[in-house]
Amino acid sequence: MRSFFVLIFILLANGARSAQYDSLELLLSNVKIQIEATEAINDMYNFKFERAELQFRWIRQKHPDHPLPYYLLGLSQWWKIMPDISNTTWDEIFLNYMDTSIEKAEVLYNNPENRLEASFFLAAGHALKGRLYSERGSWMKAANAGRLALKYQRESENMHYLSPEFLFGDAIYNYYSVWIRENYPFLRPIMIPFPKGDKALGIEQLRQVATNAFYTRTEAQLFLMRILALEEHDMPAALQVAEYLHTTFPDNPYFHRFYARIIYSTGRRSRLEKVCLEIIMRIDSGQIGYEANSGRYAGFFLGQYYESRGIQTNAKKYYERAVEFGEEIRAFETGYFLYSLLHLARIAETEKAYPMGIEYLERIKKYAKRKQPVYKEAKKDFKRIRKKQKSTK
Repeated sequence: MRSFFVLIFILLANGARSAQYDSLELLLSNVKIQIEATEAINDMYNFKFERAELQFRWIRQKHPDHPLPYYLLGLSQWWKIMPDISNTTWDEIFLNYMDTSIEKAEVLYNNPENRLEASFFLAAGHALKGRLYSERGSWMKAANAGRLALKYQRESENMHYLSPEFLFGDAIYNYYSVWIRENYPFLRPIMIPFPKGDKALGIEQLRQVATNAFYTRTEAQLFLMRILALEEHDMPAALQVAEYLHTTFPDNPYFHRFYARIIYSTGRRSRLEKVCLEIIMRIDSGQIGYEANSGRYAGFFLGQYYESRGIQTNAKKYYERAVEFGEEIRAFETGYFLYSLLHLARIAETEKAYPMGIEYLERIKKYAKRKQPVYKEAKKDFKRIRKKQKSTK
């Protein structure tokens, strides 16, 4: 899934940056409108969707025949999906908004003066649809959306602008055109027509956009955070970006969860307890966007935190919650779910609750793949606990 999305992003990168500038300049040259739209976008990232969409609908009222407001309304639905990508609740309305944006852009496309602007919305709309289709396993629809995204990005591939806004597309292309060749050899033939990028340059360009851009700043920061953490394994640098995003958008559960994840990975345990307890509290209170997927992370991190401090009662409590959250979304094969079960089994062993420990380990053996380290550890622990159980009879 991820490789398909990255490929789509590469295909539209250059076209997106130039067309985006013309379209936003056309609609937002008025300073008041620019400020209001920016506030709405910030509200969207902070999961204040009602407030954001009110402003997006205001743009639609003023510009009913332009694709921009429909694209923004669709993007708002996309961010509702982001915390748990398996949640299909907003799929239909997301696709409807993207389809409307594409239809409006197709009308604009017929006018040569608007073609560059229209190309962005056509490429971006089809690319986001392709991302969703790939997540849903609709591979034919995803491939067709990718083909259309490529078609429209070519409209502006030779356009260049000296602005940090338009470095965003260059940055994504420079990094991922190399990354995809390194990580997905089977896609290399598809990449042959495209020039090879430069990963280091891509990261530097993302930093420039993340610091200096106006419209694309937050998306650049999101990509920079993920690349630094997941691909480059530069966790201290990723932590700086994650902390900024969480501080700037404190009610965004995706940023909140990623911040907790990096704190855990960097061993900054003094911050971990507060951040993760806040995630659990927000889930329990029903705050928008906070759900079982984030709880799975937070529960496991808290279990680790308390276990490392010898507070076994709390460790057990939060490992159990991680398991409950995993069961809620049927994330049975994920690491946090399986390792929470493993630690619960070991706690049960220390409490001499051997039948319970064996039950936890049986569940790991049921869901984990045989080659996974957690399966091998569970198998070893099973033999040890079974031996102890027999010796007590």
